[in-house]
Amino acid sequence: MIKVGQKAPGFELENNNGQKVGLSDLDGTGTVFYFYPKDDTPGCTIEAQDFTRLHKEFTKLGFKVFGVSTDSVSSHKKFIEKCDLGIPLLSDTEGTMVEDYSAWGEKKNYGKIYQGIIRSTVVTDSEGNVIKHYPNVRAKGHAERVLDDLKKV
Repeated sequence: MIKVGQKAPGFELENNNGQKVGLSDLDGTGTVFYFYPKDDTPGCTIEAQDFTRLHKEFTKLGFKVFGVSTDSVSSHKKFIEKCDLGIPLLSDTEGTMVEDYSAWGEKKNYGKIYQGIIRSTVVTDSEGNVIKHYPNVRAKGHAERVLDDLKKV
């Protein structure tokens, strides 16, 4: 279970270019990890485009932004190209990071209950400590909310 104030769990995943990215590679910079269910779906596209649009503002505040899902590297590549995204996407095909970051759990859709990625965001400081956790968020307007909160930190 992810908790504000704790050290973020370590991970090593491939990004959309097939390069390994780990928590230890991000020391010295704040990080926004937003977890989303599926590449190239309506809500996930809105969220990815919003984080892309605000990417420079996050960078000015000292934060890198990463989208994370269980989609493959090739799926991420296609999603980025199709939607002209400007943020890296991490491929967690084993589901380890999504579980460690409290982004996996029970969902309900049209009365059907199943396990899947819960749209959520975890923000870490430059030392890898969790400073914000947004569980169960709506895609539209979420990137703006995170940015506004980080301007106050």
